[in-house]
Amino acid sequence: MFYWLLKFVLLGPFIHLYNRPTVEGVENIPADGPAIMAGNHLSIADWLFTPLFSPRRINYLAKAEYFTTPGIKGRLQKFFFSATGQYPIDRSGADAAEDALEAARTLLDRGRLVGLYPEGTRSPDGRLYKGKTGLARLALETGVPVIPVAVIGTDEVSPPGRFRWRHRKVTVKFGEPIDFSRYEGMGGNRFVERSVTDEVMYELMQLSGQEYVDVYAASLKNGSANGDRRAPLRIPDTAAG
Repeated sequence: MFYWLLKFVLLGPFIHLYNRPTVEGVENIPADGPAIMAGNHLSIADWLFTPLFSPRRINYLAKAEYFTTPGIKGRLQKFFFSATGQYPIDRSGADAAEDALEAARTLLDRGRLVGLYPEGTRSPDGRLYKGKTGLARLALETGVPVIPVAVIGTDEVSPPGRFRWRHRKVTVKFGEPIDFSRYEGMGGNRFVERSVTDEVMYELMQLSGQEYVDVYAASLKNGSANGDRRAPLRIPDTAAG
């Protein structure tokens, strides 16, 4: 209930009035059934603008600390993230990536829309970075379609650093669902997983108009251009990363 209240009464009207966002391709979101919503990642604002235009609730993965913090602040935080469709993931263990994939599988098994950011972290400079193959693994194992979702302008609304919310226009584009059934039974093949991931990233590049960089954004932030070649899935600090 709070999800829809936030969308239509508390936050949605303000964003519509203040940022005047536009949308393309809403018809590409299936009326029912599971799908992976694969988005580019420019800002903490991404996970607010994308669900704003989706006729269905989108579930994102968020770190478990947001659901277990003690005190009044912790309870309010847990209520907000739970009510807005976030799903808790424990990132502290060695199996964090596998746990994240399992959580996403569970949501897809329930017929949900699951939002993922294949770049794994926010773009440091507005360009589109190499995608992690966890998305491909999930798509191949579950057989669900992947819908590319590009946001344009959110890095101007809320740039990195101290929280700000600027008066900037945003566009959200939902691409056509990508069916990877031609790779049925080939999950676990790293070359196939890379091919699937790169196809999704290409569609995001086409939708967003971003320049593509063939390195991991996290590697760039850490001062390395190589990075983890097969890092399956990184869970951002929040749903927005």
